[in-house]
Amino acid sequence: MYKPPERIHHPLPEARAPSVAEAAASLLFSPLALHSGLSLEERTWVPAMVPWRATEEGFVTQDILDWYARFAEGQPGAIVVEATGIRDVPSGPLLRIGHDRFIDGLAKLVEVVREKSQGRTRLFIQIIDFLRIRRRPERDRFFREFLTLTDAHRRRIEERFGPGARDDGQLRALLASAEDLLEPRELEALRYGARERVWDMHEPHIRELPRVLPELFASAASRARAAGFDGVELHYAHAYTMSSFLSALNDRDDGYGGARENRVRVPLEVFQAVRAEVGDRYTVGCRFLCDEIIEGGSRVDDASYFGVRFAEAGMDYLSLSTGGKFEDAAQPKVGHAAYPYTGRSGWECMPTAIGDASGPFGRNVGKQAAIRAAVRAAGCNTPVVLCGGINNFDQAEQYLNSGMGDIIGAARQSLADPDWFKKLRLGRGDAIRRCIYTNYCEGLDQKHRKVTCQLWDRLDLDEPDVPLTDGGKRRLVAPKFT
Repeated sequence: MYKPPERIHHPLPEARAPSVAEAAASLLFSPLALHSGLSLEERTWVPAMVPWRATEEGFVTQDILDWYARFAEGQPGAIVVEATGIRDVPSGPLLRIGHDRFIDGLAKLVEVVREKSQGRTRLFIQIIDFLRIRRRPERDRFFREFLTLTDAHRRRIEERFGPGARDDGQLRALLASAEDLLEPRELEALRYGARERVWDMHEPHIRELPRVLPELFASAASRARAAGFDGVELHYAHAYTMSSFLSALNDRDDGYGGARENRVRVPLEVFQAVRAEVGDRYTVGCRFLCDEIIEGGSRVDDASYFGVRFAEAGMDYLSLSTGGKFEDAAQPKVGHAAYPYTGRSGWECMPTAIGDASGPFGRNVGKQAAIRAAVRAAGCNTPVVLCGGINNFDQAEQYLNSGMGDIIGAARQSLADPDWFKKLRLGRGDAIRRCIYTNYCEGLDQKHRKVTCQLWDRLDLDEPDVPLTDGGKRRLVAPKFT
């Protein structure tokens, strides 16, 4: 796990509780109309978070309903449902939307959020594609079963160990004793687990991605609309397929890699297919990175270009994040897969209270504001969602009033207290449970355990009907606001 070289402990910023009248007059609690015609009651936003509560087959569970119901009780302007897979393939306890059989459960989720928010909260679903990643193998098994022997291996062995007749077993044993004879990707497969990339053009199914992805996303968006969601968020961020097309590392030679205008083609073609499927009056936005952080990756100038192209294409909003890539992830344990939030790019995505002098609070908002400025300079007024270490009223209001963003997203703070926006609006800001940015939640996510918050998962365990996990040792939803 990455730890920043500086170890400065940053206390939580002072938080002032606005009066009811001040909150009512604020930009944060003012309405916002999107280009699709959909209006948000207020500019408060709960971004997508994966809670690991679906079934292994990707269906909605009671735990999923309870999770989103609890956020809906806080009545934010919008909630984005977790990254939901667009392919009808096994993907563990993550929600899926790759077949019509998932619609009924998702429709129930929509119904619950409508009821619990009293109709105040708009509900979007984030739809995602991801490529294959394997677990880190046992060393002996890798050389015995997973390594494909090639003529290049045989040539290198002869150069190193001299000529001679050797069967496959002997070749594998020699390669195991001399790892430097392996290709870089083979070494990665041994030490981290094999991982596909969008520029693996030797793989037919990777070459076909530009042809396949638009229809997959469009079909998923159609199901989202059928289930009653107010819109879809195209997941173009972090370590996954669409973000990889945007990455400066993408060197595909088929017109979909290299220069920025080529790297943005698949994301635009996906959006165009989705828009054609659901129409102009259905909300379609995207989440993408303001900075990949990784060596050789895309930076703010790339993201500004992409943001302008997305806005000009007609997206209804742009939601911005940072980092979270596989390229700098920590080596996983044997039997585990690499996790894209363990390197520096992951830390920059979710910085903790211990770090460098810049601290975690609004750390990347300046980069996000630069992208919004580029969008405005291009003549587009597409709303931009700011996110990252935003945890109090004055901070949020300052960002909005200064034109840095249009909507305030808060994931970890909303997990710590799903009612915090509502408490501010009601003049109860002094009752907010404030995130302390230890990334306890992220540690659970990394282990694919049901995500909770250390500030509440052991509180009031005897509360009637509260759902519990770990043999009754942790609660699955935050305590009620009274």
